[in-house]
Amino acid sequence: MSTDKLTICNRCGSDACYVTEVNQDINNYFCYGCGFQSNSLMREGEEIMDDQMSVLPELYKDLKFEDKNGMVWFPSTTNLSNEGMVFANGSSVNNWKWSAVKSIKIPKKEQKKYPKPGKKDQYYKYRMDMTTIKHFEERDFMDALSYIGVLPS
Repeated sequence: MSTDKLTICNRCGSDACYVTEVNQDINNYFCYGCGFQSNSLMREGEEIMDDQMSVLPELYKDLKFEDKNGMVWFPSTTNLSNEGMVFANGSSVNNWKWSAVKSIKIPKKEQKKYPKPGKKDQYYKYRMDMTTIKHFEERDFMDALSYIGVLPS
C-alpha cells in the first residue's frame, strides 16, 4: 500500500515537498515550494535519466539540479486541460520564471479546429489561452498554481 507524506525538499529546503511512495524502493517527490520534481530512480547514468534528457526542453535540462543524495530534480509542468498550465519559461538559467496560462472552453462549433492527435473524430474541449499568461518568480510556484485555479487563492 502506498503512503504519501510531506518532507523537506532536498533542492530548496521548503517544507512543502510531497512524497508519494510507489513501492518500497521507489518514491516520487514533488515540491510545491520550488516547483521541481524528482524520483528515487532519477540519477545520472540511469536509463530513466537518459530518457528524460532526450525529451525535455533545453531550459529544463539546463535547470536540472542534483541534490546531496545524487537525485536529479527538474522543473515540473502542470497541465490540466480545464484549468490551465504552469511551466518553466525563459531563455536561460539566469533568466526564467514560472509561466501560468488559463484554459478556455472551445465552443462546440470550433472544436474541429483542435483535433486530438491519433484519435479519429475526437477534439479538444479546452485550449490554453496565451493572452492570460502571467509570470511568477521561482519561489512563487504555488501562486502560479493558484492563478490557474488548482490551489485556492
